[in-house]
Amino acid sequence: MGTELPPQLQNMVAQLQQLQQQLQIVVNQRLQLDSTLKETEMALEELQKKEDTVVYKAVGGILVQTSKDEMVKELEEKTETLKIRIKTLERQEEKLKERLMELQKKVQSMLSPQAG
Repeated sequence: MGTELPPQLQNMVAQLQQLQQQLQIVVNQRLQLDSTLKETEMALEELQKKEDTVVYKAVGGILVQTSKDEMVKELEEKTETLKIRIKTLERQEEKLKERLMELQKKVQSMLSPQAG
């Protein structure tokens, strides 16, 4: 019976687990967007090196010819959108980490008196 946690502490541990899961999801989303951003920036860089080149873009399951200027504009817009989304996820990640640390401290402080 001495090993059973009080309901308040059980609730806090459950919240901790939930925050850890949320943090993992946000980190994974950010990493995925980081990867997409790098790919987009590389494509943009390659496209800007080329002069008078034929450019195709994927639309659904087919490739459609488009102008280089239009493609550069699309990639630049995509880059900006990705950067904004990444910043949002970074802020979410920081807030989740802060909440996680606060809750961990509370749980540890509640466990400390029980240990002694």
